Amino acid sequence: MNFRTPITIPKSNHPIDYYSKVVTMGSCFSENISAKFEQYKFQHYNNPFGILFQPDAIENILMRSIEMRLFTEGDLFFDNELWHCFEVHSELNNADKDDMLINLNGILTYLNGQLQTCTHLIITFGTAWTYRFSHTQKRVANCHKIPQSNFTKELLTVEEITTSLNNIQTKLTEFNPEIKFIFTVSPVRHLKDGFVENQLSKSHLFAAVHSSISQFPSTSYFPSYEIMMDDLRDYRFYAEDMLHPNPTAIDYIWKHFVESHISYHVFPIMTEIESIQKGLLHRPFNPNTEQHQLFVQKLHERIEQLQEKYPFLNLF
Repeated sequence: MNFRTPITIPKSNHPIDYYSKVVTMGSCFSENISAKFEQYKFQHYNNPFGILFQPDAIENILMRSIEMRLFTEGDLFFDNELWHCFEVHSELNNADKDDMLINLNGILTYLNGQLQTCTHLIITFGTAWTYRFSHTQKRVANCHKIPQSNFTKELLTVEEITTSLNNIQTKLTEFNPEIKFIFTVSPVRHLKDGFVENQLSKSHLFAAVHSSISQFPSTSYFPSYEIMMDDLRDYRFYAEDMLHPNPTAIDYIWKHFVESHISYHVFPIMTEIESIQKGLLHRPFNPNTEQHQLFVQKLHERIEQLQEKYPFLNLF
């Protein structure tokens, strides 16, 4: 008898290896994937403007970056002793307006450079619900705890999301013809919107993503939501909030990502890096013993051998 419904994921035609340069953007699940890239020392750059959930918000920041439309004072507002920007996450808020502009434009410039050279852009979409600021009638990426009475809540249509995804792929491919796209829908349920509303939101994302990728052969889809809902459908795979995947679930989803989107040629390197990482974390009872010193010496020799082949690896 089979007590699970495992998902078969096709192997990517454009797998990631240690020479790949990866940019990850989107919802909090992109943070989980980025942490795995960091653990295994891939070249990656994650969520420079913080977590972004909605497709239109991600599109906006990507277009601003490749067009180098610098942030100005008009993009900021002051509230509760801090300067904010509706286009980015609140982690970038600053008490000093000039410092915030310098920081935002520094990130923008760096992201522009990363997008010029990256081989893979991984985007995790969190929700199709968005908020329109009543005073400007513009949609925002983050409400920054401004009272909800100042916003109108809207559900992005499938057509609107598809247009955003098509624009992202078209414009970025013109900017960097080598770039490959990987789309996924976050396995985190946004139940603050409501159970029915979350399913409606996710369904719009699914329909739009699959409509868009059918038009772009260099784009692939990774079913992180489906793995969580249909394979790991048990609350033992959730964190205490019963919404976010716990470390076991993240490891399981990452395993599937590795099998489908990482080149099998680098599996031995990943195994070696994992072993080295465990060695670096090892804390001996007696660090001055000859046995431990020999262990440290051999560990450093293994690191040096890897760094000779991959100079960009930072294993210390």
